[in-house]
Amino acid sequence: MSNPSSAAVVGLPVRRSLLYLVVAGVAWGTAGAAASLVFAVSDLGPLALSFWRCLGGLLLLAGALALRGRRTARTGAAVVARPEPRRRRLLRILGTGVGLTVFQSAYFAAVEQTGLAVGTVVTLGAGPVLIALGARITMGERLGGGGIAAVVGALTGLVVLVLGGGSGTVRPAGVVLAVVSAAGYAAITLLTRWLGRDGDGPDPLSTTMWTFVVGAVGLLPAALVEGLLPHTAEPVRVLGLLVYVAAVPTALAYALYFAGAAVVRAATVSVIMLLEPVSAAVLAVTALNERLTSATVVGTVVLLTAVVGLAWQEARPAAGRRAVVDAPV
Repeated sequence: MSNPSSAAVVGLPVRRSLLYLVVAGVAWGTAGAAASLVFAVSDLGPLALSFWRCLGGLLLLAGALALRGRRTARTGAAVVARPEPRRRRLLRILGTGVGLTVFQSAYFAAVEQTGLAVGTVVTLGAGPVLIALGARITMGERLGGGGIAAVVGALTGLVVLVLGGGSGTVRPAGVVLAVVSAAGYAAITLLTRWLGRDGDGPDPLSTTMWTFVVGAVGLLPAALVEGLLPHTAEPVRVLGLLVYVAAVPTALAYALYFAGAAVVRAATVSVIMLLEPVSAAVLAVTALNERLTSATVVGTVVLLTAVVGLAWQEARPAAGRRAVVDAPV
């Protein structure tokens, strides 16, 4: 009987899955800077931006799937895959789509209520805790002493990184919304991991595309109320930023995220995705000319150390099992 805390043995190797998650976390970190530039040169609101983000990601992934289908038909390569049961497919699409909508909408609302720093810390800080508890209850995944230490270290680094400058006002309504956002994020991660444990997970491009369909439909009413079309004196710049947000931190990042999250332990996924604020902080200093503080340096080092340690712990057992399997007989 296999250890439930170990990664599922699937077609995608564990180390590649970890790399996918790292790239996704870094890409997510660039979304905030791009959104700030959009807000600075237009009157587009956060919910409308989320809608265009989902719609743009949906269109890009639909195009990628169509091109892949044409290439497969032209080369004659056969794709052998076991059909996914209808109930399971419906659960995956609706679960991830609703979770994504709650995650994004509640997060933006939390930021509006209690500010960016507090909203980010509560959302990203509560995420790993909820995910670790959920994974233990629903799938029997255990972190162990080293894993718990890594999670605590990552959360400490997050708090120092985001709140180290002394900014942030705590408002109860904003904190509640941030926890709701974290619950949506936790639901996505746990559902993706649960469906991928048997090694027969669905195509991540298809999963991501349908998730964006649900997200776009869910966000459209609020986006219409907020104002769907931006008014700006720099339409080309706004369009370019929207294309970037849809392509890199959305279509690419979420496809990599769903691929990696199906293989790696849920709690490990949540800690690796804390690379998002690290990426955002580095971008703010290097591209947006924000001041480099000691809190930024210390928080980044502590958080990265925790991420590297937990990723190494995740990859080590997989490497050990592979060595046994590949040993000559």
